[in-house]
Amino acid sequence: MEHAHYDCFVSNEAAVADEQSWTPEDRSRTRRAALAGGVGTMIEYYDFGLYGYLAVVVAPLFFPSTDPVVSLLASLAVFGSAFLIRPVGGVVFGHIGDRYGRRRALVVTLVVMGVASTALGLLPTYSQIGVVATVLLVLIRLLQGFSAGGEVGGAATFISESTPARLRAFYGSFTPLGATAGFAVAASVAGGVSALTTDEQMTAWGWRIPFLLALPLTLFCLWMRTRVAETHPGPERRTGSPLAAVVRHGGVALAQASMVSVAVQASSYIGLTYMSIHLIQRLEYPPASVYWTATVVIGVTAVLTAVGGLLGDRIGANRIMVIGLVGFLLLSIPVFALLDGGLALAGLAYLLFMVAAIAVQVGAYAMVPRLFHPDTRYTGVAIGWNVGSVLAGGTAPFAAVWLIERTGSVVAPAWFVMAAAAVGLGGALWIRRTAGSRSVVG
Repeated sequence: MEHAHYDCFVSNEAAVADEQSWTPEDRSRTRRAALAGGVGTMIEYYDFGLYGYLAVVVAPLFFPSTDPVVSLLASLAVFGSAFLIRPVGGVVFGHIGDRYGRRRALVVTLVVMGVASTALGLLPTYSQIGVVATVLLVLIRLLQGFSAGGEVGGAATFISESTPARLRAFYGSFTPLGATAGFAVAASVAGGVSALTTDEQMTAWGWRIPFLLALPLTLFCLWMRTRVAETHPGPERRTGSPLAAVVRHGGVALAQASMVSVAVQASSYIGLTYMSIHLIQRLEYPPASVYWTATVVIGVTAVLTAVGGLLGDRIGANRIMVIGLVGFLLLSIPVFALLDGGLALAGLAYLLFMVAAIAVQVGAYAMVPRLFHPDTRYTGVAIGWNVGSVLAGGTAPFAAVWLIERTGSVVAPAWFVMAAAAVGLGGALWIRRTAGSRSVVG
């Protein structure tokens, strides 16, 4: 099996090392862990992604300008700023997760995100309190980024440690499934509120409703996450910083994880955040119709993610990721060219783009946690993942708008995706080449 090539660490984590002893109780624990991790990630990315979907509405409220493109670019720059602090969140929550337990870290990330999103829904606008509103918006987005920095890496680690090797791609797919579903829910809520309000109502108060829904969603997920078994309570015999251990011994793993993350983040945030902006502002499709198209496409993507996980366990995580990356290199330009052919054709092209993203994500989430030793795994995954987020995730919507402005071509964002896919392909091939020869980190 291909996953054996990169699953190079042996530990007693969550009693799943011996697949022959995987009991019904173990199976139930794995399912609970996957659901808690996936649902938690869904809530986190519902909160985090809403800003992207509502950027067109939020931009003039907090960044007033006579040029709507300037307002949008400023709003997307704030979207990107949340990614700058994600590595800090990864270090902090990685330390908590590696030293005091995965579950504790994941509960805190959820609370921080829920509080920040609720605060954003209550935030006064520029017309009410002036530049203070803009400053507060930036601070809230930084807090969201801090929380997100510890979420995905932690959820991927938690699920991986709860799952036998032969099923890691399938159960690992619950993390990207949760993230994708979070964007789908965000798109559906944004679309529903947009459809039920006039443009004036949406600008005046409608945009707040999706953010305020974060509070009940967060409480529901907290209930789930506090009822799962811990996979790594923390090595009581060890002292020192997990970060120092990863930096000292895990340079190769960090570089590989970061390269893979670049491809995942670029494709994810172009597909899940920027695509709606592109369809509304550049191609001038009706906003409500775009939100519902995005909801359908992303919803189908979420369902297909589990199918991708099953396929990943059959053919190997590295192989399915390579297939997805080659798909981006071949299909990105045709996909963006087809977006201008009517909303129905645009929806089909959008779905094709997201199918390639499924392959990349399924492989990445199965592979990356296995690059690191259990005692430093949360930290290693979080840092590697967030380096990619900073380089290609937060910059993706801004870069797409900037490229179109510079070139005058609505196909220009495809080049950003292709460049990131090439980086990710290099990382995937590097992992395959060095598999089995990695020393223990930590």
